[in-house]
Amino acid sequence: MEITIDTLISLAGLFIGGGGGAFFMWRWQRRKAKAEAQTEEVNMAQRVQDTYQEMLEDKQKEVQDNQRLIDDLRADREHYRKENNELRQRQDKTDEVVRDLQMQVARNGRMVEMMRPFLCFDIKCKKRQRAHPSECGGVDTAAKTPLECKEDEKEAKDIEPIDIKDM
Repeated sequence: MEITIDTLISLAGLFIGGGGGAFFMWRWQRRKAKAEAQTEEVNMAQRVQDTYQEMLEDKQKEVQDNQRLIDDLRADREHYRKENNELRQRQDKTDEVVRDLQMQVARNGRMVEMMRPFLCFDIKCKKRQRAHPSECGGVDTAAKTPLECKEDEKEAKDIEPIDIKDM
């Protein structure tokens, strides 16, 4: 095997052209991959930052909504306090009115008891005798039988009504 200059030049050209080119190509590919990785890393960091910003905005909206809800609840509480105070005042007034009415009923009861000897429910009665309710629903000075009650009802129908305007 004879190695000639032409063969050496061919081999050197092959090595430099193919091997050297491959070496430079490999370095270029490595730099390109490194640059793409850095770009992707920056993009990922930007996405993380965007996601964080969205979360922050969502939390701020949630805080604002909660603050509005708290304000609404405070307003409702104040409204119900006022309404409760008004109802208590009305209840106190009602209790006072009930006590006054109870006192009036007791006074009226005492007055009726004092006047009872002088009461007579029979309109025609001039004697002012004590009245007793009868079985027929009327009031008489003496107890009546149901037959006498029916007779009284017939007599009551025969009586002409009195016109109040004439009095």
